[in-house]
Amino acid sequence: MSNGDPTYDESRIADRLDEQRAATEQRIAEMRAGFDGMVAASEGSNADDEHDPEGATIAFERSQLGALIDQAELQLREIAHAAQKISDGKYGVCESCGAQIAPARLDARPIARTCINCATKR
Repeated sequence: MSNGDPTYDESRIADRLDEQRAATEQRIAEMRAGFDGMVAASEGSNADDEHDPEGATIAFERSQLGALIDQAELQLREIAHAAQKISDGKYGVCESCGAQIAPARLDARPIARTCINCATKR
């Protein structure tokens, strides 16, 4: 953290961000493979899943999986943003009020952009 707070370890946070990035990239790859498999399985089918009383439609499942992929991609962007802030020496500073973000909050949520006070105001 740029204020020299001895309770804060940027290298440990950077390592955690790297781990989260790798895990998120893996999750995205798995979800995309599942999505591609779902599309491929339904390509030649003339099944009337829109009126299937047994469950969700293929279109709904595709939409749901697409939304999960979008969320994971947002997570990747947030991780990259946090890593860039570490590189710039601005990590741990609230983007709303400019106060320092508590080390405990950053430990719990390394991608946090705001202090807890600003986060609760949202």
